[in-house]
Amino acid sequence: MSASRRPSHPGGRSTGPGRTRATRRPAGTTGRPKVKRVRVRPGRKVSRRAAVLALVLSALALAYAYPLRTYVEQRMEINRLEVEQSEQRDRIEDLEAERIKWDDPEYVEAQIRSRLLLVPPGEDLVIVVDEDDPTRPGADDGDSGSEDPWYDELVATFEDADQLDTESEGTED
Repeated sequence: MSASRRPSHPGGRSTGPGRTRATRRPAGTTGRPKVKRVRVRPGRKVSRRAAVLALVLSALALAYAYPLRTYVEQRMEINRLEVEQSEQRDRIEDLEAERIKWDDPEYVEAQIRSRLLLVPPGEDLVIVVDEDDPTRPGADDGDSGSEDPWYDELVATFEDADQLDTESEGTED
C-alpha cells in the first residue's frame, strides 16, 4: 500500500470504492447469524392495469347507456302500439259484424220500428208503456207525468225574464 492512499478502515486493508469490510464475528459463532426476515407488504394498491381496465369499462358503460335507454323506450312504445292495434282490430271486427247486420232488410225494418217508431202504410203502431220499466224515459224522476208541457215551461221562463227586466229598470232610476 502506498502512503498516499489511506485504507478505508482503520487497521485494515482497503476494500475498494464504496465497499466496506465485513466485521469480524466473535470466535464462538459459525456461519451466518440467524436473522428472521419479515416481508412487510404495503396496503393493497390498485395496479395500473386494473385502473385502465376500470376506466375502459366505465367508458363503455357510459357509451352504451343512452342507446340502451332508447332501445328500452322504443320497445315499450312498440308494445303499447301493438296492444292499441289489437284493440282496433277488435273494434273493426265488431263494426264489420254490425255492418253485416244492416245489410239484412229485416234487421233494418226492426230498427226503424224500434228506434224511429215508423211502420209501413196500413199498419197501426201500438206502444205499450210499462210503468215499472227503469229504461223508460222519465221513469228515473219518479214523477208520474204531472209536469207541465215543455211549452208551458218556456212561456214561464219568458215571463220570469220580463219580471226581472222591469225590476232592474225600476232600481236604476
